[in-house]
Amino acid sequence: MSDSPFIKMKIKRLLGYLREYKKYAIIAPLLVVVEVFFDVAIPRVMSMIIDKGINGATGPDLGYVLKMGGVMVGMSVIAMLFGVGSGLVSAQAAAGFVKNLRLVLFDKIQDFSFANIDHFTVPSLVTRLTTDMRQIRMAFITITRMMVRSPVQLIFSFIMVATINLKLATVFLVAAPILFGGMLYAHHLAHPRFQVMMEKFDNLNATLEENLIGIRVVKTFVRGDYEIEKFYGAATGVRDAQRHAESVLITTEPFFQFVMYACMIAVSWFGGKSMINEEMTVGEFMSYLTYIKLVLFSLLNITFGIMQVFLADASITRVLAIIDEEIDITDDGADPNVKLEDGSIIFKDVNFKYSKDAEKYVLSNVDLEIKSGQVIGIIGPTGSSKSTLVNLIPRLYDVTEGEVIVGGHNVKDYTLENLRGEVAMVLQKNILFSGSIEENVKWGNMDASREEVIEACKYAQADDFITSFPDGYDTKIEQGGVNVSGGQQQRLCIARALMKKPKIIIMDDSTSAVDTDTDRRIRLALKEKLAGMTTIIIAQRIASVMEADQILVMENGEIVQRGTHDELMESSEEYRDLYTSQMQGVKA
Repeated sequence: MSDSPFIKMKIKRLLGYLREYKKYAIIAPLLVVVEVFFDVAIPRVMSMIIDKGINGATGPDLGYVLKMGGVMVGMSVIAMLFGVGSGLVSAQAAAGFVKNLRLVLFDKIQDFSFANIDHFTVPSLVTRLTTDMRQIRMAFITITRMMVRSPVQLIFSFIMVATINLKLATVFLVAAPILFGGMLYAHHLAHPRFQVMMEKFDNLNATLEENLIGIRVVKTFVRGDYEIEKFYGAATGVRDAQRHAESVLITTEPFFQFVMYACMIAVSWFGGKSMINEEMTVGEFMSYLTYIKLVLFSLLNITFGIMQVFLADASITRVLAIIDEEIDITDDGADPNVKLEDGSIIFKDVNFKYSKDAEKYVLSNVDLEIKSGQVIGIIGPTGSSKSTLVNLIPRLYDVTEGEVIVGGHNVKDYTLENLRGEVAMVLQKNILFSGSIEENVKWGNMDASREEVIEACKYAQADDFITSFPDGYDTKIEQGGVNVSGGQQQRLCIARALMKKPKIIIMDDSTSAVDTDTDRRIRLALKEKLAGMTTIIIAQRIASVMEADQILVMENGEIVQRGTHDELMESSEEYRDLYTSQMQGVKA
């Protein structure tokens, strides 16, 4: 069974994010109370019209009927106005609450380290920020309206019922525990099913995202039918999980209605006998039947309102999982006054694994010293942890053992802003954002001028293709950069990194999608631009690193060889064979 005893505590935590919308969340229930008061008073006025205006001792009294009828209309209008007002205010509070909660989650995700991101899939995060938010919003509206309206209506109506005939009121004392018992049992069955349903939504979003991002590959390999079948499987999984979860509600609703109508039949039977025995007037009996419906519908709405909150518990748990995720890389212990003075880098006895529970280290026995301004090349087979090594420099991950010293200080001594502000990375997977080319390049320096943007793009060999576009630097980049080629994306990302004017720049296989000649021109331009800047180049092509001050050869998470190009050509047969095979390929 879920942790239902703690639902109240969970909701209380989330309601802390109401903030400026708290006043609306307070006003909405107050308006509901006034609405219910007038709604509940109307049947009593109706009974007075029947008993005094129609069945009075002296005969029908049209004046009295018209007067009290006017009172009923006025009360109905007032109830309607307060009901509309409460709906509008509640909707505003719910929308604002969800907005604040989304911002909290998004801000938290921005603080995630790579290790934190590894705990959640991207589609799962999207689902939590969308589908789960809608579920929580519905629960919020239920709490501020239904869960206020129904109990108040129940109390007011029950008071009216008791004043008319206390004996008949005992029927509800039997019905209430049956309804609430059925509700608790339904929650026991439904909660784990809805948890599974949300996981199926995660899987559906993952399939959809993967297909849309890779739509060009799908079309190229004519795999549309396969993707349709795959998506059909994911959609069917959601349907089956949703049907399995909602079957609890479908089966319990007739039970609740059976109890409700059984009460109405019982009250009608006993109430009819009371009227025959002249223990109740016709007007009292008519109003009594109305109050019966109000009481029973109140009980039913309370039951379903609680069910709605219970069902939202799965979404609340998923949202709190993000809020409660412990950020493993923070500024704790850092000195904001420590600035990165130069680009020197030292790895001391570094060992690293992604999970503390993992048996095998991804990086082992790494000892490395890089002087400020040096150019370092890193080569090695796929999976040799080249990218993992450089990710430790800006603290995208923290070392498991040992330490990384940058600019004379342990990376943990810097605030993340001070450290990462001086380290630029051109990642292996290039990402561009929706907006113009200029806006994308300015990510490296939002205050840069158009001239500075053009200069960086020229060094990155991007200016030529940019100016060939009709809109030039104002050309809009579609989501994910799908309207520019892989090589163009890489050059724009290089330009973006250069805009930071960092002390350390890391280029992780960042020219793999450009031709050899463009790669050569980029290297020549960057040699001029990056003079005095520590440069680390991860590459598959030896030509991209052969002019480096030092080349590291990695294998299985270790630096197995190091030296200049000439030194490695003399000392390493594997390096010579790789160089020879690549150069022959170039000549051919």
